Amino acid sequence: MIDQAGAEQEAAQRPVKWGKVIDNRLCIACHACTVACKAEHEVPLGVTRTYVKMVEVGEFPEVRRHFQVTRCNQCEDAPCVEACPTSAMFQRPDGIVDFDRDICIGCSACIAACPYDAIYINPEHHSAEKCNFCAHRIDQQLEPACVSVCPTQAIIVGDLNDPASSVSRLIARNKVDVRRPEKGTEPKLFYVDATPFTLVPGAAKQGSLQMATQARGGPSQSEDRHTSGVPAAAALLGYDNAHKAPWDWRVSAYTWTKSLAAGIFLVFALFRLADEPLGRWWEIMAASSAMAFLGLTGAILIAHLSHPGRFYLILLRPQWRSWLARGAFIVVAYGAVLVVVLLLSVLKAGRAIDPLLGLTVPFAVLTAIYTAFLLGQSRGRDLWQNPLLPAHFGVQAALAGLAVLYITATLKDADAGLTAHLAWGLTATLAANVVLVLAELTMPHPTEMAAQAARNLVRGPYRFWYWGGLAIGGLLPLALVSSGLAADIEQPLQAAAVMTLLGLFAQEHGYVQAGQSVPLS
Repeated sequence: MIDQAGAEQEAAQRPVKWGKVIDNRLCIACHACTVACKAEHEVPLGVTRTYVKMVEVGEFPEVRRHFQVTRCNQCEDAPCVEACPTSAMFQRPDGIVDFDRDICIGCSACIAACPYDAIYINPEHHSAEKCNFCAHRIDQQLEPACVSVCPTQAIIVGDLNDPASSVSRLIARNKVDVRRPEKGTEPKLFYVDATPFTLVPGAAKQGSLQMATQARGGPSQSEDRHTSGVPAAAALLGYDNAHKAPWDWRVSAYTWTKSLAAGIFLVFALFRLADEPLGRWWEIMAASSAMAFLGLTGAILIAHLSHPGRFYLILLRPQWRSWLARGAFIVVAYGAVLVVVLLLSVLKAGRAIDPLLGLTVPFAVLTAIYTAFLLGQSRGRDLWQNPLLPAHFGVQAALAGLAVLYITATLKDADAGLTAHLAWGLTATLAANVVLVLAELTMPHPTEMAAQAARNLVRGPYRFWYWGGLAIGGLLPLALVSSGLAADIEQPLQAAAVMTLLGLFAQEHGYVQAGQSVPLS
């Protein structure tokens, strides 16, 4: 027999881990939880912390409506906390994922990182917000607002570490599901009597009466225990909450200008280390051009923030797991090296620059590729979970740098050997970039959501950017470069370099936007 006093003492010392269960057997979709949440937190019109998703399954006369109370999943391994550069999204010791609107810079990294589309930018406070488990009520030993108003007690909260709590008993005695378990976030929001029609994003189609799996010609997966016997069950989305993509054209422009900032000086440094005839004029040109594009990159990034006046917080209180915070320091370090190089060049201290070049190269490479890891932190965006992405950003930076330096060399009437080496380097990186862009057509994608995003990129609403970027920034420049090298004529090569720069922006914009085009809820 376990000593009762000892058991009570152990329970008192056990840390609390708050969890929530939605019992779909009891939910009547009255939307009281939505209204209570809006009233409790003064949530503005147009955004919501919780809502009831509805899907109608079956064919007349055998039709059933399924409900899902949709909100933050209070993940144990919360991607929003990891991605936030200032710790505005944070996890309390009791497991609740909360936010501090006063230190949010409005970068939307948490929105991109969340696989459940549960975060929004408050249009009044301009900060990222979401369901925070009514933490202020929990601290006063009160239930969350949604729990207190639910007329059927379909929403239950409690301590997951306490086996005697109501949520622990429900989880132990019933089959429960979580949304998108493959993401490894360990959600603490559980559903009893859930259905894949509501759990799986895109399983039910707006305006379509056919499941995606059936449309692909595979075996029907549309029959569950509620639609058993229905020969061709339909899944029609009755009500959902629309969310726009968190990152617009400014993020695409930021990746493009950053490629130029990294690539120009990276190519100069590599050619200089290879004993190419690049003297003081080239030092000043490369360093000043890279600094100009780096400054433009920072301006675009700050303009994208919903709290641009707080941009300095990313440097004063960085959250080091965030690649946005790491990237900020990489860019600052790279910029500092560029300033030193430029000053030494102006002061005609050329001999002191060569030792710096070996330091500049890794910072330029990191500046070029860190965005790949930033996109990779967005666990909900399956298209971006691509191990080739760092290499692709590196190739794009080198391509941008070679294009700019080649144009500069021809206009300056530089040494013929240097111009030829730049031309061959441009040819090689063009070919590598074309291969990487075409990989979206040929490489299999690990998840259906990644495949859908790739279809949106290649055949869907972003096909203009994909094919236009491939043609203008890849295939046509390759043809021009080949003809120019064969005939030893500079004009086709100059046109190819200009087209390459335009095509790179189109490619990056299409990729960034297509990655956000698949619904997450």
